[in-house]
Amino acid sequence: MVTGVDISPREAEVLELVGAHLSNAEIAARLFISVRTVESHVSSLLRKLEVPDRRTLARRAPAPGGAGPSRPAPVLPAPLTSFVGRARERAELTGMIGRHRQVTAVGPGGVGKTRLALAVAADAAGEYSDGVWFVDLVPVTDAALVAAAVAGALGLGEQPGRDMTESVTAALADRHALLVLDNCEQAVDGVALFLERLLAACPRVTVLATSRARLMVPFERVYPVPPLSLAADAGSDAVALFMERAAAVGWPLDPPLFAQVSAICERLDGMALAIELAAARYPTLGLDGITAALSHPLRMLTGGSRADDRHRSVRAALDWSHALLEPADQALLRQVSVFAAPFTAAAAAEVAGAEEGVVVEGLARLAEQSLLVVTASPRGTEYRALETIRQYATERLAEAGELTAVRSRHLRWCLEQAAGLAVVGQDWRARFDVVADDLRAALGWAAERPEQRADAYHLARHLAELAFTRNLIGESQQRYEQAAALAEDPRSAASALAHAAAVAGCRMRGDDMYRLHLAAAEAARRAGDTADAARILAAVATNAYRFLGKFARRLPPEEIAALITQARELAGGDPAAQAAVASAEAGRALGDAVGAAQGQPDGSVPETIARAEKAVELTRRTGDPLAESAALDVLTGTLSWAGDAFAAAATTRRRITLLSSAPSTPAATHELIEALGEGAEAGLGTGDLPGARRWARRLADHPLLAEVGHRAVNWLLVADALAGDVDQVLTGGVRFLDAWRRAGSPVSSALGPAVAAVAMVHGLRDDHDARREWEAVLDRFGTPPERTYGYGAVFDTMLLLHRGQAAEALERTAPEPGEVWKWVTWIWLHWYVALRAEAGVLAGSPDARDRLAEARTVTAGNPVAGAIVERAEALLDGDRERLLATVDAFDAAGCRYQSARTLVLAGGGHAAAGAAALADLGLAPVR
Repeated sequence: MVTGVDISPREAEVLELVGAHLSNAEIAARLFISVRTVESHVSSLLRKLEVPDRRTLARRAPAPGGAGPSRPAPVLPAPLTSFVGRARERAELTGMIGRHRQVTAVGPGGVGKTRLALAVAADAAGEYSDGVWFVDLVPVTDAALVAAAVAGALGLGEQPGRDMTESVTAALADRHALLVLDNCEQAVDGVALFLERLLAACPRVTVLATSRARLMVPFERVYPVPPLSLAADAGSDAVALFMERAAAVGWPLDPPLFAQVSAICERLDGMALAIELAAARYPTLGLDGITAALSHPLRMLTGGSRADDRHRSVRAALDWSHALLEPADQALLRQVSVFAAPFTAAAAAEVAGAEEGVVVEGLARLAEQSLLVVTASPRGTEYRALETIRQYATERLAEAGELTAVRSRHLRWCLEQAAGLAVVGQDWRARFDVVADDLRAALGWAAERPEQRADAYHLARHLAELAFTRNLIGESQQRYEQAAALAEDPRSAASALAHAAAVAGCRMRGDDMYRLHLAAAEAARRAGDTADAARILAAVATNAYRFLGKFARRLPPEEIAALITQARELAGGDPAAQAAVASAEAGRALGDAVGAAQGQPDGSVPETIARAEKAVELTRRTGDPLAESAALDVLTGTLSWAGDAFAAAATTRRRITLLSSAPSTPAATHELIEALGEGAEAGLGTGDLPGARRWARRLADHPLLAEVGHRAVNWLLVADALAGDVDQVLTGGVRFLDAWRRAGSPVSSALGPAVAAVAMVHGLRDDHDARREWEAVLDRFGTPPERTYGYGAVFDTMLLLHRGQAAEALERTAPEPGEVWKWVTWIWLHWYVALRAEAGVLAGSPDARDRLAEARTVTAGNPVAGAIVERAEALLDGDRERLLATVDAFDAAGCRYQSARTLVLAGGGHAAAGAAALADLGLAPVR
């Protein structure tokens, strides 16, 4: 229980959901706030309740029976009409989902599967501590998008480096939840594959599916949904439904009419949809008119594959309802059936090829006949057909021979919508979401028709670009690849494949990036553009060195060498191709040098730097900012390897500036994200903490990383930890750990510095439990040399010195910088030598003076590391005035922790001020 603590109502809501073990993304979706706002509330709660971590915070949440609900409210659509009858079916289906993990409610369209599933889910909601979720699969016609639909319902976005199914399974891995998947017949194969992975990875998740056909998976339990009961007495559910719906439209029926209503329901075989449509007709036709309409033999289905009696009855109801329409309204119903999502009258007029005023009147009549549902939206009145009616109308469209013409107009409308969305406006996201399903449906139809191939290509390109801007990068890559397959000329295919490769890079899919770039190069060759093929092949070789961590398969050196040879042969005299080859050769030289045995850089340093500088100059002349960025990246790595941190940092800043004004394409986004990370690293390596935090914050706020918080805040955590901004570390640590776990706890050495930084901060706070938790995460990454000699040595030494364990700090930094240069260069060299020098002074090492001299030379120009060395020398000389002068140096450098620690080291009255400053930061006293 939480007592005596000033917690706001919103914080109380967040606390309750933390106690229900929801992730930050799930809490944000539930409360309709941003993930960043949730993070802020969680950080505030950690501070107010004085608890070290999210796990402990969850235990402080209200217990069941306390204030507020103890379980998440079910996320189910609210039915617009009452649920009638089916007591036996509700009890049976509820019992089945209690005993089995995957149950499919099967029945024909219109039998009432969805309403029954919603009623059962609402009944069972209290049994699932982590909630009940509803997913409508009607818009999903592509099996590959099933997981995306589920993720959308859960409030999850795509996480670069994993597919949507992995994101969903990671989010639900330890959840006790019920997932309702409605209308699975839309993508049976995709649902089956998704469920196999979901249920294997999420042992406490139960799935209730509705479908017209079984999913045909071994773990499925099928519940055939029967028609409404047709008992001869007043216990008939079918009659009760008819009476209820007739009363709802203002025409209540008297009990003496029971026999007539019962006869109608029997003719309709108890099908819920048919009964609803019949009841809607009662005010205009009366019971006699309904009976007469059902008696007409032409209204009944005959022949073909539609032999199922129940299916035939629904079709009969639709047949007679359709037959009672005027021909113009029949035509309009057929035409609007091509819309996969709610549509406006203006859109319907374009697709119908009619005047908008005439269409508005027709839509109103269709709505009056319960064939369209009318809703209000920000963009005006919208219409939609229930799925069964839409499918029926689509069949009528084909029978009338109008399918191709109407679908073609719908395709043109979709192309216009996509082109209009190309200009991103304030409400762009909402406008895209409204039309996205129609764009996908139109593309699915057009892609199968040779005569529509050109339009299909353009729509696929549009959808790929829009999906990328919407941060649906998995779909973006898929659509670019689809566009390449639809392209009528190899040059267009090469362009689409190159874009797909860039998106794969944003998704951390190096192997996909490699495959797609090779395909793009081959397409460029077929187009006769050997220079472009050379440029792409050279970029492939360069990326093999630049993005090594994104590849599941490490490319053999001989394979990369072969790519460079091919690129050189194809380049000819083309300047852009020659520049790309120069970048590849510089990258290869750097890779060979870095991969050499441990030891100081040798005489090849000037030659390697010269190669990289030449590549930068050649790419600059081409005027291509992305080519220049790649060359600058190689030069940055080369300068870092050579130990010139300041030149490397300047090169990185130059790269960020270049990319900040580049057009927003997948390739530019990929380059910028990588550059921002390197910018943060550069700032850390040179002691520019404000700059490091600026780049790291920009990276953390990038929308493409919204769902991968562990990657987004990685370098921000390191910068904040070194600066001593404890509150920011605790807040960012919550986001990091939550996102990392939702992502499936990936083992990545690139995350090591951030985890070690947070562990150090908890150590500085004397929060031993939290430190052990973070060290356990760090141990998952193993003990690579960069942890042993690089970031691990730096953070361990800072903590040891804080605790007064100078001898242990001296031992931790025992290796000479020259012995471990490969692991401390770039970011950690200045920190390592400065802390090593201070450890020598505080431990009374006989070589302390020599260490200081070496450190002063190495750290010259680094405001933080230089101040640490200056402070250490002042301590050795007993010069308090010089010692206190470093306080101002640390404050100017944005390093609050070292400033406070200096005051403690100064002793006397200054020590109390330093202790108070450390306490304000949330840190334990220096020992």
